[in-house]
Amino acid sequence: MAEYTFGANIIENLTTGMYQDSKVIYREYIQNACDQIDKAEKLGILKPRNLYSKYPDLGQGVVDIWLKPEERYIVIEDNATGIKAGEFQRILGNIADSDKIMGQDKGFRGIGRLCGLAYCKRLVFTSRWAGEDIVSIMSCDALKMRKMINEANTKVQKHSASDVLNAMIEFSTRPANKKDVEHFFRVELIDINDENEELFGGKDEDNLEQLTDYLSFVAPVPYQANFIYRSEIYTHAKEINTRIDEYNIRINGEQILKKYKTHLKTGNGRDDVFGVEFYDFYTNDNSLIGWMWFGKTSFKAAIKEEEISRGLRLRKENIQIGEDDTLRDMFTREASKRGNNYFIGEIFAVSRELIPNSQRSYFNENPTRIEFEHKLKDYFNNTLYYIYYEGSDINSSIKKINSYHDKASEFEKKKAQGIFLTTEEQEREMHELKVKEQEAEKAKNNLEKKREGGRSILTSQIIERRTKEIGALGIYKTSDKKTQESLQETYENSEDEADVAPYKPKKKFLIDTMFPCASRNERKLLSETLEKIFAIIQKSMDKKTSENLINRIKDELK
Repeated sequence: MAEYTFGANIIENLTTGMYQDSKVIYREYIQNACDQIDKAEKLGILKPRNLYSKYPDLGQGVVDIWLKPEERYIVIEDNATGIKAGEFQRILGNIADSDKIMGQDKGFRGIGRLCGLAYCKRLVFTSRWAGEDIVSIMSCDALKMRKMINEANTKVQKHSASDVLNAMIEFSTRPANKKDVEHFFRVELIDINDENEELFGGKDEDNLEQLTDYLSFVAPVPYQANFIYRSEIYTHAKEINTRIDEYNIRINGEQILKKYKTHLKTGNGRDDVFGVEFYDFYTNDNSLIGWMWFGKTSFKAAIKEEEISRGLRLRKENIQIGEDDTLRDMFTREASKRGNNYFIGEIFAVSRELIPNSQRSYFNENPTRIEFEHKLKDYFNNTLYYIYYEGSDINSSIKKINSYHDKASEFEKKKAQGIFLTTEEQEREMHELKVKEQEAEKAKNNLEKKREGGRSILTSQIIERRTKEIGALGIYKTSDKKTQESLQETYENSEDEADVAPYKPKKKFLIDTMFPCASRNERKLLSETLEKIFAIIQKSMDKKTSENLINRIKDELK
């Protein structure tokens, strides 16, 4: 039988070529630690977690990440089983030959442990099995690995994968001492590469928050306490006989939590989460394949990118699959490509047949994945699409109603203060007010129609919530009679009888107040000049700035 040789490049593919984002190494090592915590709980080494309670108990298992940027040093360690001294070399030395079970353990390929080699000069694994007095050590020389791979690539010297592994790895043991905990597994990345500053969160010490934010959604951690809907999410998971795997994971002693919150910044201002909605996905043979929750908001607009919780995130064993936008393409309608940006929430893949690929960027292709995608696309395009589409339309109607309110208030204020320049200006603004009134009436009718039978399962809830925000659904309406009375109170006879007759003046306009001795022709000329100046101001500045400047000029001239 022929012997097959794996070249040195296979090692490069499993390290430097495996991941695009260096921070992925945390996910890989956390995943392995969580599997060992599960095992330690089954063996009775650690007190088991209670994940079915209203507020889960995370037990005794801990995963600690220690960052020392000044020393270019990172440690990831757990207090789980450790590895037996007699099996340490076999388990860690064999590549892609894991004892873990696919579909049961979070990791199962046996290749993730090498990922740290791409980002440091030396990678060290240290472990102690519960009850043993021996500490086992595996030290990997990343510089030697890169040198030999480079020699093989440039034809300087031929090396096989086995040659590289034998040259770069050293195994040793030592007696346990008082500083060693009874059972542990530790990964040390020593002398982190200068170009991999993101492993510390960035160059500035304050940027540690960026790393925490990343792990907040990638790692299997609990929801933060001020996310008030977490108990509802746990309750639903229990009702469908599943659970959300959560672990106590810390960075420099601070626990990492999922940073979901109830106040969100959108393209149309703040939007609040007022509840959570659930949906369960079943296969054609009625077995649970996955489930989801999403936050109920008014869906005013897309959530801003600065909100780190934005997007519906895909998870398996509560570890994120891919990125925050991995599910974006589940919205297949032409007008819905940004649909994922309107939501916060999670989709938990449950089926054992949904198997993450080696990079955990998505699932391996198989019939179960295809069926899962079909279920997702159906719900995304026939339910979620109409939720955010109707929410956006409701927001547009509310804005028209509010715009009319603001315009009516502004008009009455100007009239009361007597700061209209002329009858023409007042008539023009009265016409604009009438147009906005008509738009507001149409918007009101649109809301009432949607309230009775919207296309979204949340339409009536969103309308109820939004209309409470503006006080009432009814809009302020200036009747024709009041319009006539308003004109009669303020209009003044001028040389153009068609504009203002038959009303008699009760208040003077601003031009008359400023220049009481001027003739009608002079006042008309002054009025036209001021209006030209105001027109130039309006063209030269944004609306808010120009209005403020024009009103200030009018106030100064009063």
